[in-house]
Amino acid sequence: MSEVILNKEDLFKMLDSLLREPASFWDGFYKDRAKAIPFFHNAPDENLVSYFEKSLLTPGKVLELGCGPGRNALYLAGSGCIVDAADVSEEALEWAKERARREQKKIHFIHKNIFEMNLKNESYDLIYDSGCFHHLAPHRRLTYVDLLNKWLKPGGHFGLVCFSPGGHLGGSELSDWEVYRSRSLMGGLGYTEEKLKEIFNGFTIMEIRKMKAVEEDERLFGLPGFQTALFRKA
Repeated sequence: MSEVILNKEDLFKMLDSLLREPASFWDGFYKDRAKAIPFFHNAPDENLVSYFEKSLLTPGKVLELGCGPGRNALYLAGSGCIVDAADVSEEALEWAKERARREQKKIHFIHKNIFEMNLKNESYDLIYDSGCFHHLAPHRRLTYVDLLNKWLKPGGHFGLVCFSPGGHLGGSELSDWEVYRSRSLMGGLGYTEEKLKEIFNGFTIMEIRKMKAVEEDERLFGLPGFQTALFRKA
């Protein structure tokens, strides 16, 4: 790759190279399925389930960003949604495909970096992200919001689960400038309700709250230290 910056995308790729965790990192992360990682448990986010139970969301076409082993994609498919689920890790997607086959759920899995996907404009009723956003460097938030607006239908929804500052699983409190000074996200950035409102200010807020703690045997995923949010595109 030529190390010349001629446009914004060249600049972003250079910054990505300093900060982005490569696909090989995530493949290694998901390779040992026996690790005591809470979100390896095959259970959907408690907030996502609540959106359907409260009729904030209804079945439609869904894109999940950073689907991991597929726990939320499986729930969405079981709720009557048409689901595309993307992840940069081939190891995570193989696990998700195994679960989908076992549960006989039809899901279209996409093995790509989310910023390299070529998807049809305004084709999704819901874009859902549980754990991808807080691993993005600040400069990529700009592209991320552009993609939400590009891919969501008018009136479509965007659901998010991300680290709160100082959470026990992650949530560094670095300023955006400090990220580049240290060349690290320190495991993932933490977001306050106020920061999320600033970043997604072009969307209507449906709900922003802390994730509720849930016992595993309740068949839901819920831990303290996370922010949850649901927005609607105008």
